[in-house]
Amino acid sequence: MATRKRLSPEESRLAALEAARSLLIETGPQSVTLKAVAGRIGRTHANLLHHFGSAAGLQKALAGHLAEAVCATIADAVRASRAGLGSPREVVDLAFDAFDKEGAGALASWMILTGNEDALTPIVETIHELVDEIAPEEAAHSGNATQVHEETLALVLMAMGDALIGSALARSLGLPATAARDRAERMLVRSLEAVTPPA
Repeated sequence: MATRKRLSPEESRLAALEAARSLLIETGPQSVTLKAVAGRIGRTHANLLHHFGSAAGLQKALAGHLAEAVCATIADAVRASRAGLGSPREVVDLAFDAFDKEGAGALASWMILTGNEDALTPIVETIHELVDEIAPEEAAHSGNATQVHEETLALVLMAMGDALIGSALARSLGLPATAARDRAERMLVRSLEAVTPPA
């Protein structure tokens, strides 16, 4: 009989968040429960209650976990794009995938619909931290520190909306499934062209 590895509190918490993330992607936000996550990682319901306090606490922690991972990746992509090593499309795809394929859009919507009013707080705060981190770099390019705030707002709203209704709406309007991503890419390209000094 195999013995269960003793995890530190931080390792146990991280394992729970990764299991919750897998459940979110595989079967949707309604499946992110303490019982399901505990079963996935071979822990007890009480163990997860200790870490998260409630299912809503687990979901809020998961939202923060997703936002941190995605924002770190987006920050790297933004810097690579500014350095000519990446493309605006990569930044767009990362943002859209976070809300669609990674489940952040569905999770946020589910939490709001089930009465967890502060559901978006970790996502909003993490995005705000990302913007504050890259805004000085942006200001150095454009002389306008608020430009990155405006672009981030538009990109996140487009990504969230696309995750929730984009495919059906694009199909209804006779547009390709990538229409919102294409539009977001054009927005970022125009922004880059506006701040890039002529050769």
